[in-house]
Amino acid sequence: MDNVTISRHDSDGAGEYHAHVAGSDEIGRLTWVRRGSARVAERTLVPPAIGGRGVAGKLVEALVADAREQGFRIVPDCSYVAVAFRRHPEWADLLA
Repeated sequence: MDNVTISRHDSDGAGEYHAHVAGSDEIGRLTWVRRGSARVAERTLVPPAIGGRGVAGKLVEALVADAREQGFRIVPDCSYVAVAFRRHPEWADLLA
């Protein structure tokens, strides 16, 4: 899906990934908190207005890309993130 832009918003020990879909004011979110050297993916929220377009998947892919680049592991507390990890066994090395 080419019309989705992902941005990262970090604060002290927590953060969010935001998905912006062209033509919509709605924002998809994946929230996380830091636990030691890992990030706990708490929840993925995609409003119905932008649902069904692969937005949640793009959010998880951004988290995974950052984990690879920055060297942290992921705890998938969010059920969507857990399912994404089961669908992508090549990400198994990133699980905390």
